[in-house]
Amino acid sequence: MARAILCVLDSFGIGGAPDAESFGDAGANTLGHIAAACAAREADRAGLRAGPLALPNMVRLGLARAGELASGTAPAGLDTGVAPQGIWGAASETSRGKDTPSGHWEIAGVPVAFDWGYFPDTVPAFPPDLVAAIVEKGDLPGILGDCHASGTVIVAELGAEHIRTGKPICYTSADSVFQIAAHEDHFGLERLYALCEIVRELVDPLNIGRVIARPFTGETAETFTRTANRRDYSVLPPEPTLLDRAVAAGRRTWTIGKIADIFAHQGVSEILKGAGNDALFDKTLEAIDRAGDGDLVFANFIDFDSLYGHRRDVAGYAAALEAFDRRLPEMLDRLAPDDLLLLTADHGCDPTWRGTDHTRERVPVIGTGAGFGPGLAATGIGVRETFADIGETLAAHLGLAKGRHGTSFL
Repeated sequence: MARAILCVLDSFGIGGAPDAESFGDAGANTLGHIAAACAAREADRAGLRAGPLALPNMVRLGLARAGELASGTAPAGLDTGVAPQGIWGAASETSRGKDTPSGHWEIAGVPVAFDWGYFPDTVPAFPPDLVAAIVEKGDLPGILGDCHASGTVIVAELGAEHIRTGKPICYTSADSVFQIAAHEDHFGLERLYALCEIVRELVDPLNIGRVIARPFTGETAETFTRTANRRDYSVLPPEPTLLDRAVAAGRRTWTIGKIADIFAHQGVSEILKGAGNDALFDKTLEAIDRAGDGDLVFANFIDFDSLYGHRRDVAGYAAALEAFDRRLPEMLDRLAPDDLLLLTADHGCDPTWRGTDHTRERVPVIGTGAGFGPGLAATGIGVRETFADIGETLAAHLGLAKGRHGTSFL
């Protein structure tokens, strides 16, 4: 029986979203702008890499053509003349947000048709009654932050005060999120998780998508480091996702990285964690090796977004893409004849764009495996109207019941 492997390169958008202007992102193109900066050697300043962007394995699957299809412009330095040897195309998002849950849920067949709640970009950002309830129920001396912020920046700025006072660092962003940073030892990891559970309940009436625990270690601004013990507390998807349908059919779902958290652990059979893209790649290979007939392997590679997109690090993002591409043959070599592998993204996070938030973009849909032939490799799958087509394609491949949204492209 067939297996399905789905890899989300978190934030690896390819531009061209038809509604980008309404999000303030007209012209954003994560792949296109990284490739252009590399071709102009602008990305080399950090000393992390040199020369044009080199992604030969993803280009062979059709990435260059997908980028040109999505945005109308060929990514600089990527050869669109290479005949694709896989499934290739792009997809537009229909969900109302450009956040992590919206993108992943839509990929899994459930677009978000409602509006999330957001906190204003003011100081303070959180309603006073919410803060008072958090302090009371969490038995806290108060909170720090209470603003929109970059996680690494605010930890560097307030980490020492947090250790001294015992007040957790609370902040948000343009996403529907309440984030809490606290020291793993001085505050306590389990205490941080318990606090997040309290906050999750308190922000439910505000329709906030996620509460995120952001633990860190170190003793000074120079040594503070966020750890791999992040945990997301998400609301439940509004209807059964691809994962739910797989489990209901007696299959196992192997989730790597933050996938289980994004789906509030619903429809999840196995959870494999790793610190950073390289470790997550290892865990994905492990899951492929362990997965049985009819199983779904669903991985998220977070570093593209958290380490490079949000930090507007073009060179780092480029180097991370090249590192993933170099390892891709390891994954391809593990595919059985009936397997299907798809690579995609959940949104963009253009490191050349203003601000530090996600960008509304189309995403690549590239892959290989059972169900496609030379004709499809030559023509591609076009621009799909919704990310949900990805989930419906995987459902069809696995012989699962069809969902309410999306259409298989195989």
